[in-house]
Amino acid sequence: MANVLIIGGGAREHALGWKLKQSRSTRNLYFAPGNAGTSALGENVDLPSEPVNTKNADAIERFIRKRGVDLTVIGPEDPIAQGLGDRLARAGHAVFAPSAEAARLESDKAWAKDLMRAAKVPTAESRTFDSSEQALAYVASQPPPIVVKAAGLAAGKGVTVCETTEEAEAAVRAAMVERAFGAAGERVVIEQRLTGQEASVMALVDGDNLFLLEPAQDHKPVHEGDRGPNTGGMGAYSPTPVVDESDLAAIQGQILVPTIDAMRRSECPFRGVLYAGLMMTPGGPKVLEYNARFGDPEIQPLMMRLKGDLYQILRATVAEDGPRLDAVDLGWDPRPACCVVLASAGYPGPYEKGKPITGIEEAERDEDVRVFHAGTRWEGESLVTAGGRVLSVCALGDDLADARDKANAAAERIRFEGKHFRRDIGARVLSENAG
Repeated sequence: MANVLIIGGGAREHALGWKLKQSRSTRNLYFAPGNAGTSALGENVDLPSEPVNTKNADAIERFIRKRGVDLTVIGPEDPIAQGLGDRLARAGHAVFAPSAEAARLESDKAWAKDLMRAAKVPTAESRTFDSSEQALAYVASQPPPIVVKAAGLAAGKGVTVCETTEEAEAAVRAAMVERAFGAAGERVVIEQRLTGQEASVMALVDGDNLFLLEPAQDHKPVHEGDRGPNTGGMGAYSPTPVVDESDLAAIQGQILVPTIDAMRRSECPFRGVLYAGLMMTPGGPKVLEYNARFGDPEIQPLMMRLKGDLYQILRATVAEDGPRLDAVDLGWDPRPACCVVLASAGYPGPYEKGKPITGIEEAERDEDVRVFHAGTRWEGESLVTAGGRVLSVCALGDDLADARDKANAAAERIRFEGKHFRRDIGARVLSENAG
């Protein structure tokens, strides 16, 4: 029986912990820092992981030794990019996270673009700038629409799809002059806008081999109809008809395998989960971005559908000994799952915290519904909001429409002041199928 430490405090970490709790291999779960929901699965511990510095890393390592932690799972991108996984691995601890060098696929979009070009991975044509004047001059020379991306980590909010030159100029100034994304916007990647539907495909990578998870589709704009600014994700569903079997073969053979091979040649082999954010264009799948961790909210519906033993799956991905990943059965519930994110008023901009939350027990009375906490905390005996994305309401259904209806109905039962959520998750494929 194993002890597992999960770094992070969002709905992704709650969903992973929920599935790990079901494993016959798991004894104790620890969350650092966790949230109000994770406290029902295990112990929330005060172990700061951001920023990754000697003091914080020492405290985490002491905790791992003291509690006999067998596997540490790092959820968020920041501690991965800052090298927490490297520090723990050097000390001999099993950790599910790529190295900081390998995580440059996510933390440095310019570096990732260069690697993709060298490996002939299909992606949008782009240019990288560290001068706002040069970036603005380039924008003025390009016909819209174009996409402006902060090159560093911006919590999923550093991408602006610009329909006009004026919008693109404003996006460059916001990132590079006004520092809306902090250091992440010191450099920007400006690329052509691809057309099609977006999809998310994650793969477990053990250094040499990769194993695809079921495809999902995320919804980043804050408002229904894909309007408004991008967020960290307002909902997702899996599987998605946007990606069929032939698409998966192309994604594996033309995108993921060449990327993994290129990283090995660059002496930064990837081990962990590789997330490909894709545009399914008329000419085939192309990479919009890479992430070096499980997607949030995509992992929530995936955990609803996963039948395999998550501990054995994660351990086989990172362990040099024990069962290999190809010997572990993933197994999927054939029913679709839909995730609806409940957000605070004002998100992704400024928002208030401390709003009392009620109705979760009522929402979970349906056995096909599960509510994963993100920005929540306990104030005495009261559950209150503590973040922009507050809860992920997930449901399994006979088909996608049924799953979404269940998730929306459950979301309506939950109450807090300023609650906002999209009711149209999956609407585009549902309307196409209806037509």
